[in-house]
Amino acid sequence: MKALDVFTGSEGAITRAYYAALEQHGAPGIVAVNLFRAQKCSTRAKKYRGGVRGVGSYRDMAYDRKAWSMGNLVKALEEHGDALGIAYGWKRDPLALTNPWVLYVDLPNGQVSFHSPTRGEGPDYAGEWDAMRASEERILAFCDGVMRGFRVDVTNHSTGELKFL
Repeated sequence: MKALDVFTGSEGAITRAYYAALEQHGAPGIVAVNLFRAQKCSTRAKKYRGGVRGVGSYRDMAYDRKAWSMGNLVKALEEHGDALGIAYGWKRDPLALTNPWVLYVDLPNGQVSFHSPTRGEGPDYAGEWDAMRASEERILAFCDGVMRGFRVDVTNHSTGELKFL
């Protein structure tokens, strides 16, 4: 399964099977599942219209699921980030009015980020935004890399840099 095919699809059973396949890859897969889920919720929320009377808008429900996914992502990074060489943390975006907090994650193939109305758990982010607006593409590439298998470059212990096989 390619990440893009699952990402653009709407079949719940296929998405669940993809998550299970990613999780078979251990810590990198757990991080990948939560990155993928948060990004898919974020992307979908921006497109959703309508809702369910008495429950809420589809957009709000997707953003709630994104927040839940981000919380799970932070937990996975707290547990596995150092071993995987993945830095992450929260920083305030001075230009954002409604979602001023940003969770940054430094993947081996570049930085990804998620805006949030509130700051979640986890450390402060020491870096700066790379201004690339490439989170979706980088997350999908990371997921594909996890499915192919990647290793930590043990020749560079100081950075813990991840190398895709």
